[in-house]
Amino acid sequence: MGNVRKYIDLFSRIFVGGLFIFSGLIKLNDPVGTQIKMEEYFEVFAMDFGSFFHIFIPWALEIGMILIVLEVALGFAVLLYYRMNITMWVMLGLMVFFTFLTFYSAYFNKVTDCGCFGDAIKLTPWESFYKDIILMVFVLHLFWYRKNYQSPLRTMQGHTVIGAVVLTSLFLGVYAVRHLPFIDFRAYKAGNLIPQQMIPEEQPIIEYLFDKDGEEVASQQFLSADEGYRYVSSRVLNEDKITPKITDYLVTSPEGEDMTQYTFAGNKLMIVMYDVAKASVDNIDAIRSLTKELEGKVDCFVLTSSGAEQMEAFRHEHQLAVPYYYADATVLKTILRSNPGIALWKNGLVLGNWHHNDTPTASEVLELVR
Repeated sequence: MGNVRKYIDLFSRIFVGGLFIFSGLIKLNDPVGTQIKMEEYFEVFAMDFGSFFHIFIPWALEIGMILIVLEVALGFAVLLYYRMNITMWVMLGLMVFFTFLTFYSAYFNKVTDCGCFGDAIKLTPWESFYKDIILMVFVLHLFWYRKNYQSPLRTMQGHTVIGAVVLTSLFLGVYAVRHLPFIDFRAYKAGNLIPQQMIPEEQPIIEYLFDKDGEEVASQQFLSADEGYRYVSSRVLNEDKITPKITDYLVTSPEGEDMTQYTFAGNKLMIVMYDVAKASVDNIDAIRSLTKELEGKVDCFVLTSSGAEQMEAFRHEHQLAVPYYYADATVLKTILRSNPGIALWKNGLVLGNWHHNDTPTASEVLELVR
């Protein structure tokens, strides 16, 4: 019996610690994505439980960052059996909270993607909930025996390792916020052809179920009732491949003209500002200089979801003499995790994405479009 528990301890330790670290690192790669997801949850809670949840929306990035760093630190703490009494109390509290979130999202269909593994691994709400239930089993095992575990590290060594994990995580998270994700998992990443991302990988393959003489018959062809087949039901076999990766990319002019195809024609430098009221102006001079130097060589324009009055005021204040077009705010946040950010496309092919802190020079842009 002792040997069995030893193996369960080892598996629980590696499984729980490894999954927490993996999940945390995925989100640490893109803290702004976690911020967007937190804002979505706060909006839902404000509607369902009380408007006071709106208080947390401006702090979504900071709250998300704390949770991400805590997730990574807890993962390492479990692997090292560091301060297991307090570690498991905190981990259990987080698990109860996240399990409630995923159940609430799944049962009431409130948030279609929990963001557990960022954009790297998409889970449905029910998949997220079942994942949390399985994880909870092993968390409860570690919690039950938490006082029996001894860390291989001395107290000061343990403090040093966990402190280093926290500081490193904070550094990586802040760097990702001030630049762009280290690894881009989204459909608008450099190297992707956007029009291709808007086409399904496959056409639907439908399987029909029929009843004939009391026996169930499956076929990808619709069988005739004249031959004794009674239709029962049908299902799509390749449902995960019939939905394009991009379904909501649409660009319109201030006059309402569809400009989507225009963005796929030739060399286009897009200044993405989902909300000009929240846009950073720290590097607006560099962006303005870039557009002036590219005049006549690359089409430059702003993509925004802000109203015409706000956009006109912003352009006038910062002397940004480029046209602007409209796109959905969620789409713009997906294209770039920066407000403003810069995207360079050539015939719909993404050549580069930049945070405003890394605004490229005109020569760098021209080198890419050659």
